[in-house]
Amino acid sequence: MPALARDTIFALSSGRPPAAIAVVRMSGPRAGDALKALAGKLPEPRKARLARVRDPHSGEAIDEALALWFPGPNSETGEDIAELQLHGGRAVIAAVLGALGRIEGLRPAEAGEFTRRAFENGRLDLTAVEGLADLIGAETEAQRRQGYTQLKGLLGDRAETWRARLIEALALVEARIDFSDEADVPEDLIGPALTIVRGLRDEIAEALAGATRGERLRDGLVVAIAGPPNAGKSTLLNRIARREVAIVSPFAGTTRDVIEVHLDLDGYPVTLLDTAGIRDSDDPVEQEGVRRARQRASDADLILWVYDAKDEVVRSGATPVSGSVTRWMVQNKIDLVPSLRRNEHRHESKVSDIEFRISASTGLGLADFLAYLTKYVVSYFGTESSLLSRERHRKALDSTKKTLDRALAETSTGREELVAEELRSAVQTLGRLTGRVDVEDILDVIFRDFCIGK
Repeated sequence: MPALARDTIFALSSGRPPAAIAVVRMSGPRAGDALKALAGKLPEPRKARLARVRDPHSGEAIDEALALWFPGPNSETGEDIAELQLHGGRAVIAAVLGALGRIEGLRPAEAGEFTRRAFENGRLDLTAVEGLADLIGAETEAQRRQGYTQLKGLLGDRAETWRARLIEALALVEARIDFSDEADVPEDLIGPALTIVRGLRDEIAEALAGATRGERLRDGLVVAIAGPPNAGKSTLLNRIARREVAIVSPFAGTTRDVIEVHLDLDGYPVTLLDTAGIRDSDDPVEQEGVRRARQRASDADLILWVYDAKDEVVRSGATPVSGSVTRWMVQNKIDLVPSLRRNEHRHESKVSDIEFRISASTGLGLADFLAYLTKYVVSYFGTESSLLSRERHRKALDSTKKTLDRALAETSTGREELVAEELRSAVQTLGRLTGRVDVEDILDVIFRDFCIGK
């Protein structure tokens, strides 16, 4: 929709008050008029000016603030943007927002509306919008890096390059079809086109190979602490979290539901799950807890199977959790077994990848265990930002790759029209990835999680 046909929107774009500074933004055709009504006159573009802010209806002074003016299209949204940097008290903010709401043609912004206008005006592509959302929601350094690189075009720029090369290949195929009788059109146009397509197919396949790593980084590695009752699972959770998260009790069945703790391990997100002790029970509540424990452990990325060092039966048995999840055996309470107290170490195990000997209550062996867990998390995610960070990215590129595979398969039949049709479909799919074509059905889903004022 053209900017002139729109309302002008406004919102508090800084954090929840009270705060030292509050930023109120306006975007749209009447942003300049609104700023003049409150601050007296427009400052020079992109230069801050100290202004006395008044209610244009009553004339009463509200605050002194910095006023800024960003005329479109060279602004964040592509429209005229005005900004007031006020003192961050609740009453000040309420008075300014109330004054703006009484100006004709202005209305409060909806969640994500500033960013949506930036997308619709070509200031951001869809992958950059998603990167911005990830950057805002980042809780660890690795998440911040991934969100920032997506915002700056890690995937979007690559997708546009792929799309341009596909269009080049499509043009060669269509030239062969449409002008095959022309003397000045080379006969072998399909060969160069197929070279381009094969190269693109291989590059996309390589990107897809590391897709789940980027998706997982947004949510965090899930580590389930499981095992029989009274093995010290909750104590281990509290040790890793470095705070009292779970109730520790000598009585079996204390933990009935799954407790989740979100951690930052060396800059990477980890979700720890403390599950109910897995055993047979007649208590229906505990039975439900055990069922949930088995399910969550099976869905985790890593299981820490914790058992009492004195329990030889558990030590020699397999973990009763289905699936092919990576499992580490954690032999706890070694402080109570004199023969193990002086010999804590990790070694290869027939039951799991790794076995640890620790005492969660005294801290014996925990330093090595936590160091190894941190190393595992870092190696799981890798040190480089993944090209793909969302399921939507993976599905779009997977669809593109399959379409390119079909195009290459059609070349053996000599049906060049079908090759061209498959390439057109691939161009369309890549366009949907960045938001260039036909994405109305996914915009609401993407913008619904944005905060108001962004």
